Amino acid sequence: MATPRPGNPVRGSTTGRPLMAALDLFGRRWSLRILWELRAGPLGFRPLQKRCDDMSSSVMRQRLAELLDAQVIHQLPDSRYELTPLGQEACHALNPLARWAGRWAATIDPQGADHTDDQSASRVSHPDTVDDGTPERDSAD
Repeated sequence: MATPRPGNPVRGSTTGRPLMAALDLFGRRWSLRILWELRAGPLGFRPLQKRCDDMSSSVMRQRLAELLDAQVIHQLPDSRYELTPLGQEACHALNPLARWAGRWAATIDPQGADHTDDQSASRVSHPDTVDDGTPERDSAD
């Protein structure tokens, strides 16, 4: 299956609208998890695989190739993988969803919800945010 690209037909859309292409890319098994695990910094193949619950090597290779082709990650000279600025923006866009998921979990199971990822979501740095992860008012977005 080819890497989804804006402007080309993708799963769920014959128009290839950018949002539909992004949903196709990130909707693939393990893609968002890889992105999320790289938010704190570069990781090699094996450490990344470990953080992704030991997903199969073949699926991981395929997802890494797609994310590389989509330019949301790149590979460093030492072979570790790292988010590109586009990948960092995608993680930043996911922060509100991560916070919502924490509130949802707490609502459904107030005693057992684990909010570890949700708390760290607001600490992902982005050039257009203030310390609490909210957009700056003067941002040119």
